[in-house]
Amino acid sequence: MRKIEKRAVICLALAGLLMLGLTFFVGEFLMKGGSWASSAFNRHLYNNAGVLTSGTVLDRDGDILSTVDENGNRVYYQNETVRKSTLHAVGDLQGNIGTGVLNAFADKLTGYDLVNGAFSAHQGNSLYLTLDARYNYEAYQALNGHAGTVAVYNYKTGEILCMVSAPSYDPLNVPSDILENDRYKGAYLNRFLSSTFTPGSVFKTVTAAAAIEKLPDYGTRTWTCSRSVKIGDDTIVCSGTHGEETFTQALANSCNVAFAEMAVELGADTMKAYTEKAGLTDSYSVSGLPTAKGTFNFDDITDDQLGWAGVGQFHDAVNPCALMTYMGAIGNGGRAAVPKLILKTRDTLGLPTSLNLTRHTGQLISGKTADILSELMANNVTMTYGKDRFPNMDICAKSGTAEVGTDQKPHAWFAGFLRGDDTPYAFVVLVENGGGGASVAGTVAGRVLNVIVNGY
Repeated sequence: MRKIEKRAVICLALAGLLMLGLTFFVGEFLMKGGSWASSAFNRHLYNNAGVLTSGTVLDRDGDILSTVDENGNRVYYQNETVRKSTLHAVGDLQGNIGTGVLNAFADKLTGYDLVNGAFSAHQGNSLYLTLDARYNYEAYQALNGHAGTVAVYNYKTGEILCMVSAPSYDPLNVPSDILENDRYKGAYLNRFLSSTFTPGSVFKTVTAAAAIEKLPDYGTRTWTCSRSVKIGDDTIVCSGTHGEETFTQALANSCNVAFAEMAVELGADTMKAYTEKAGLTDSYSVSGLPTAKGTFNFDDITDDQLGWAGVGQFHDAVNPCALMTYMGAIGNGGRAAVPKLILKTRDTLGLPTSLNLTRHTGQLISGKTADILSELMANNVTMTYGKDRFPNMDICAKSGTAEVGTDQKPHAWFAGFLRGDDTPYAFVVLVENGGGGASVAGTVAGRVLNVIVNGY
């Protein structure tokens, strides 16, 4: 009798383990079935070279960026520059571009679903990106061979209209020396989504938001810039001698002296809180693609280090996508749509195969502060950058010239947003080792925005 009882217990235990295993497998299948079915090992979907032979990638206007021809070969857009400018969104044949649709969204391209699996994969789905190939073309041309990134998105809908990362290469003619030639250093990396960079003065928008809310007399007091100021054991150096200046003038002048003093007065805890509130230390999910988290060190730092951090130097590092989203939040009253890259997917009958809903951030900045900061950033353009460079645009912006080493030219930044019901766009431009933010990155931004807004 005891033997029977023991065997029954063992059987029940084994049955329990079986159920646990089955439950785990079903859970994994529901979560990862698409990835399993769309693995490069599946010869039903990939050729012997490991190239996906199913599905079509299009831009928002329906221009085909990549598809499969009648011989089963994957082909790309006919223009080489368009292929280079959309590489980090579309992907390459070898699977080296992790953010590319051909790699990251293979399950959506093949038409995989839980009921039919990849049964209809020989035809595949049509996946429409939110991008406009023309805007990417113009942005890539505007970078003019420099490493960097350019992005523009609709902060109300989340649709990314332009996303370029450079250096890039032609996926149909991969350079033989791509791994050795410094010209292609980091070419596999999507700088917009997957990298962080020293922000320089674009970060002063965060310091400004904190000052607006925490310094009661910010609007009436003045700061004096004599080109440098001694804080703690270091000297904060400015780009110019601005003399006595108001808060508005300090932001327009991008004065390191004034904003370093503000950061020290605000304190490390406040600066940390406002940086985190702005979303600059978070990772966003862009249609399922995670962005890199920014890093900002405000713990146990000295006053001089805090001064440098307040002007976007010290150990500050920001992700371009997160910065663009913050710009969108300022332009949209404090909250913005989370960027997305997939517009829609359609099966062979033209029916939708997935939902691509608009998601929103939390409150990255208070509505009142966002309105004040918007006016200040509009004044930057009027007083410093030049409104004639941005025709027919109600533009608010902040430039940045980020020092990255004594033997290197600084990174050039230009970030901001457009106001108006017809132009709800936020943007970010980074030109690595490009020099002046307003002159270099601002010129790139002007060219791309001019095409988007004015059509030329």
